[in-house]
Amino acid sequence: MQQKILEQAEQVFAQMGFDGASVNIIAERAGVSKQNLLYYYPNKLALYKRVLDDVMGAWLQSLDALAHTGLPPAEALDAYIDAKVDFSLKRPYGSRVYALEIIGGARNYGKEIKARLVPMLHQNIATLENWMRAGLTDRVSAEHLIFAIWAATQAYADFAAQMQLVLGKKSLTAADQKAARETLKTLVKRTLKLAED
Repeated sequence: MQQKILEQAEQVFAQMGFDGASVNIIAERAGVSKQNLLYYYPNKLALYKRVLDDVMGAWLQSLDALAHTGLPPAEALDAYIDAKVDFSLKRPYGSRVYALEIIGGARNYGKEIKARLVPMLHQNIATLENWMRAGLTDRVSAEHLIFAIWAATQAYADFAAQMQLVLGKKSLTAADQKAARETLKTLVKRTLKLAED
């Protein structure tokens, strides 16, 4: 029951934002009573934070693909981009909930982002800077390269509707997804002057 509540809450928060969502709507979509939902999550904020905890946990796994792989730069970046695109394609609602929280100034989940995301970001930046110092990649701003990768990969969740409108499709095909991955990998590798496959 809790998993069903979390899945429906993720969708409702993605579609309506924190302020627009209600416990009643989430309970109805999950097929449970409001009282049952409140047994597990005492209020809307607690449920919202639980959804974001789950999203953040999944997202941090994708970020880990860069910091702890021990792979050469080109392979590590490929794995990182694949993991970030996978997250956006598999958890589009989760990505949107996170994006809406950030757009709103991180007013409900800012402390958790600082505690959980920022240390991983610093590890990723350190990995890139170590490669640059060792002469394995060209020198660029590691922070802004990470931000660019995040923006590009998260667009496949947060702006999927725009892409579908532009492409005239109901959803991105496997060929579109492959093209997205390969294009992003090429852009990043060329930026860092890494050999391409």
